[in-house]
Amino acid sequence: MTDRLRTRRISRVENMKVPAHKPKAWFGCRHVQILLMTLGFFTCYAVRVALSISLVAMTNSKHANPDFPEFNWEDGVQNTILSSFFWGYVITHIPGGALAQKFGARKLFSYAVGLCGLVTILVPTAATYGGWQAVVVLRILTGCCQGIVPPCIHTLLSKWVPLEERGRAGSCTYSGGWLGNVIALLTCGELAKSVLGWPGSFYSWGGVAIVWAILFFIFGKESPSDHNEIPSDEREYIEVSLGVTETVETLKTPWRSIMTSIPVWALLIAQCSQAWGFWMLLTKTPTYMDHALHYKIDENGRVSALPYLAAWLLGFPISFASDRLVKAGYVSLVNMRKIANTIGEFIPAAALIGLGYVDSEHRDIAVGVLVTSVGFNVAVFSGHQMNHMDLSPNFAGILMGITNAAANICGIAAPLICGLIVTDTSDVHQWRKVYFLSAGIYIIGNLGFVLFGKATVQQWNDTTTYIEDHEISTIPEGPKDMDEKRIEEKSEIIQ
Repeated sequence: MTDRLRTRRISRVENMKVPAHKPKAWFGCRHVQILLMTLGFFTCYAVRVALSISLVAMTNSKHANPDFPEFNWEDGVQNTILSSFFWGYVITHIPGGALAQKFGARKLFSYAVGLCGLVTILVPTAATYGGWQAVVVLRILTGCCQGIVPPCIHTLLSKWVPLEERGRAGSCTYSGGWLGNVIALLTCGELAKSVLGWPGSFYSWGGVAIVWAILFFIFGKESPSDHNEIPSDEREYIEVSLGVTETVETLKTPWRSIMTSIPVWALLIAQCSQAWGFWMLLTKTPTYMDHALHYKIDENGRVSALPYLAAWLLGFPISFASDRLVKAGYVSLVNMRKIANTIGEFIPAAALIGLGYVDSEHRDIAVGVLVTSVGFNVAVFSGHQMNHMDLSPNFAGILMGITNAAANICGIAAPLICGLIVTDTSDVHQWRKVYFLSAGIYIIGNLGFVLFGKATVQQWNDTTTYIEDHEISTIPEGPKDMDEKRIEEKSEIIQ
C-alpha cells in the first residue's frame, strides 16, 4: 500500500531528540488560537444549555413574561426535547473527525457553529407553529452541528499546543463550555422575565454563534505552518515539541488498531461515565431546582449556574498544577492523568451520594453539594479529556470522535432514564435514586481508566514516513523499537 503526499514530515522519533526552547513572547499566536477555540466552545454550550432553562419558562409562565406562548408539554415530551439534541450529536462525531483530518478543522468548525446559530434562532417560530415535534427536529440539527465541534477542537489542539502546555491549554479550551453554561443559565432566566421573553434566549445566543463563526473563519488558523504572522521561534517551539515540521495532507486511519487498543477502550469507558454524570446534572438540574427544591425561574438560573462557575474557576489551578508536576518530574504523565481523573470523578460521585439525602428544607446544602460535584469534575480535563492526544497526536480528532460519540449516547439515555425513575419530580427520594446511579457510573468508569489507561504514544500513531513528490510504502506495525529503527533508516535513505 502506498500514499502520495505533497509535504515532507520528519518522524516524531527524530524530532523529539531536539529540545524545544520557549519562545520569547509570553503571549503568542497559539494563545490567540486557544482563546478563539475557547470562545467557540463557550458559544456551543451556551446554545446547548439555553433550552434547559428556557424550557421551564416555555411550559410554565408563572415566573416568566406572560405575554409569550406557554406550551402544555408533559414531562415525557420535555425529556424527549432535552435528549433530542444528542440524537444528532452522536452521529456526526466520527464523520466530523475524519472530515476535520482530511479537509481541515478550521473551516469545518466555523461552518458548524454558524449553522448551529441559525437553527437556534428558528426555535421560537418552530415551537409556535410546529409544536414540540418541530423543536425536536431543530434540536437534532443543532446536535448534528455541534457533534463536529469536539473532533475539530482536538484536531486543532494537537497541531497548536506543545506537549508541556497540553493540560492547561485543553482545560482552558474545554472549560469555555462550563463558562458558557454559567452565562447562559444566568441570562436565560432573566431574559424569560424581560420584554424579550423566553424567545430572547434563542435569538441572543443564536446571534452570538453566527458572529463567532464569522470571526473564527477569518482569524482562525489550521496549524502554525498555516499562520503567516507567527514568530519563527514560536513555530519552532510548537513543531519541535510535537515532532512535526509540516502538515501532512493525508494519513491512513488505522481503524483496526484503534478499535482493538485497550488504552482507547479505557479512555472510552472513562468518557462515557463522565458524560452520564455531566449531562444528567446539566439537563435535569433546572427541573430538580424548580420541582424538588422550589426555586423560582430567576433563582433557578442563578443557582444552576453556580456549579459551572466553580468548575470554570477551579479548572485553571488544577490544570496548571498538573502540567507543572509532570514537567518538574514529580509525577509521570500517565499517573497525573489518572490522579486528575480520579479527582474529577470520585469527588463528584461522593457529592452526588450526599445530594440524595438533601431535601427542600436544606436547599443551601443542596446547592453546596452541587457546586462541589460539578466544580471538581473539571479535573477530568487534565485526566482522560487530554488522553486522546497522548495516545495518538495524528489521530486525536478521530479518537475524540469515536469516544465522544459513544459517551454522548449517555447524554441521550440520561434524561430518558431519569424520566423513568423520577415519576414525581417533587419527590426527593426518587431523585436520590438518580444521583446514586450517576455516582456508581462515575466510580466504575474511573476505575477502568486507572487500571487500563496509558499516556504514551501508541505504535499505530506513526506508521509512515513522508517526502515531497515521492511514494513511500506504509511501514508495517510492529514492536515500538523496530518501528522507530525503520523510520530512521528510511529517513537516512531519503536524505
